[in-house]
Amino acid sequence: MYASFIAIKTAEGSMNAFKNVQVMNKQIIRMKIDHYNLLRGISICLALLMGGCALAQQAGLDKQPLVNVFLGSSGDHGQLSPAASYPFSMLSIGPQTNPTTHMGYEYFAKEFLGFTHNRFEGVGCQGSGGLLLVKPFLGDTDDEKPLMKVADQAEPGYYAVSFTNGIQASFAVNQQGGVHHYHFPKGKKGIRIDLGYCINRTFVDEYHQLEDQTLSGWIKGKTVCHAGVYQWFYHLAFSSPVKLTPLSKHEVLVFPADEVEDLEVYVGTSTVGASYAVKATPKQKGIASAKQSSATDWNQLLGQIVVKGEKERTQLFYSLLYRTLQSPYLISEPDGTFRGVDGKTDQANGKRYHGWAVWDNYKTQLPLLSLAYPAIYGDIVQSLAGLYAHGKHDFAGQTEPSNTVRTEHAEVVLLDAYRKGYAVNFEAIKDSLLLEATRFNFSKPDRALESAYDLWALSHIFDVLKDKQRSDSLMQRAAEYQTVWNREFKDLSKGDVDRMSARGMYQGTIRQYRWAVPFDMKGLVDLAGGKAAFTEQLDGFFDNHYFNRANEPDMQSQLLYYASDKPWKYQWLTHHLALDTVIQYYFNDNSRGTGAFIDRIYKNEPKAYIRTMDDDAGAMSGWFVLTAIGLQPACVGEPIYYLNVPLFPEIVLKNNGKPFVIRVKNFGDRRPYIKGIQLNGKSLDRVWLKHDEIARGGTLVVEASETPKEFGKGKMWVSSF
Repeated sequence: MYASFIAIKTAEGSMNAFKNVQVMNKQIIRMKIDHYNLLRGISICLALLMGGCALAQQAGLDKQPLVNVFLGSSGDHGQLSPAASYPFSMLSIGPQTNPTTHMGYEYFAKEFLGFTHNRFEGVGCQGSGGLLLVKPFLGDTDDEKPLMKVADQAEPGYYAVSFTNGIQASFAVNQQGGVHHYHFPKGKKGIRIDLGYCINRTFVDEYHQLEDQTLSGWIKGKTVCHAGVYQWFYHLAFSSPVKLTPLSKHEVLVFPADEVEDLEVYVGTSTVGASYAVKATPKQKGIASAKQSSATDWNQLLGQIVVKGEKERTQLFYSLLYRTLQSPYLISEPDGTFRGVDGKTDQANGKRYHGWAVWDNYKTQLPLLSLAYPAIYGDIVQSLAGLYAHGKHDFAGQTEPSNTVRTEHAEVVLLDAYRKGYAVNFEAIKDSLLLEATRFNFSKPDRALESAYDLWALSHIFDVLKDKQRSDSLMQRAAEYQTVWNREFKDLSKGDVDRMSARGMYQGTIRQYRWAVPFDMKGLVDLAGGKAAFTEQLDGFFDNHYFNRANEPDMQSQLLYYASDKPWKYQWLTHHLALDTVIQYYFNDNSRGTGAFIDRIYKNEPKAYIRTMDDDAGAMSGWFVLTAIGLQPACVGEPIYYLNVPLFPEIVLKNNGKPFVIRVKNFGDRRPYIKGIQLNGKSLDRVWLKHDEIARGGTLVVEASETPKEFGKGKMWVSSF
């Protein structure tokens, strides 16, 4: 838990209104009070004052209380929100503030416009969602003035806030249903519901009906970047008799009796239809029940990875792991019914998911799910493959079942899953895969490299299908990346190589994109002029701070050191980027030269990330989690993980009942280098593992060193054609 009124920063010359808070914070520092336990205790008290749940989470094994949901919720430092959410559910009930962010919430804002029911966490394009605005008010009608925040607090599945007018509001989300709890002062009061509200001009249309103390209907909104349209069904019921009064075309007023001081709103949602939204509406068990159920399920998922180590880093770890478990969204109903991207209903044997950001998170979040959540990931893979049967879009179409971003590199993800043992029916989608290949874009230098990666994956897919002729043809096309690389990326003397989006590229520079050949690292070494020249160029890239940690194009480039003369430098870099102060010259809104960001990248606070660094649906948080457990995908599409010294002395992956334990010998932050490896009691002479070695369970021991070592250099796995 995290209480915002404690987190106010103190500074010389602050306004008199904050003097009491300053004194309190200074006392906390002097007395060396445990920061986390203090915040947790205050948050529980605040929840009690707000009429919320009085149940405290059990101590010990629970991971949910370690999560700070306010991480990354201020400014352009992650674009995350503290909204009450449930694992892989599109329903998230959270505040809309003024000023705002992509998610609708600014941590330091005092003005609240109300509460909405969805947002796509961590994305760019100014955000998307913010549907179904609910605002409590006092008096005969809403005065249309913002509510003024006193304090708010939150944890996974739960959010609560109090206002200067005496209204207290709390929310819990459990699966596809949610509960609002409002505590009002005595007298007249009401709720205004705006069905036409949205984030970033994404509202398209809505239909609603008032019937027997309920409000139900559907809302259509534009997907992220306004690329497509999705439809969402909802049903609202109330804990006490209310009067429902139309206010305008898209607005409804809700009036409880004057004597009612506590009112709950029960929300059910569905991507399939109205009847399913009714079924998802929570029964009148109160917010405490919904909060506890959500906490239990969050604990179950977060507990699939157990880290043992320093408290503050543990809290940061679980706060970031939490962000990797919010999308894609579960869109199928308990009976298997789901709506495809063609708008038609279909039936699935397992669960179906939607809400993709594959281009952003295929290097980190999706591999993490494949490693730590195999039961869930199997259904995610089936869902991604299933897009082809319904008419897959690179971005979005006009009948999406949920909010979504983009799906490029789906071929790479499906090949990766297949090689890790997940079921993929390539035979059923091969024609659609080939059709998609005709749309690959080679017109820009960056797109040419990325399309070559997809062709490489398709070649291996058709090798699985035993179609050698087509596989060879696709591989030959993939190899044409070398011509593009020599023409566009080899010469670094040109004046535009450090300009963001030069030559029509997307959110990166020539110097950053030149490393985007993970499928042929050996070939990249040869193109660079051999291993010595390759190592020198990598050194120049990182030593001179050309690396851009604010976005994904070169986020895995440090892995290339395992193909260089200095493999130990990869081990140092992962620790440095995860834990140490960095110098960052690139941002998503400018090129090099406007001043450096100098700080840690990952901080457990509202301004968590580098400026303009979006979390991108778990992409950036996923990188930290993988680094923390010491396993990074060497090349998505190959079932290989490169090892680094983990950030904790002991880690346990629950691994579907086959625990994989990772221990660090001689652990310490000043010992980032690998001196030796043991797997199940036997020495290994390599710094990489295969996926099935992890999936079988066992114990990995990494011996750490303070000085660079040549360990594993002679038996390095390097991708190649």
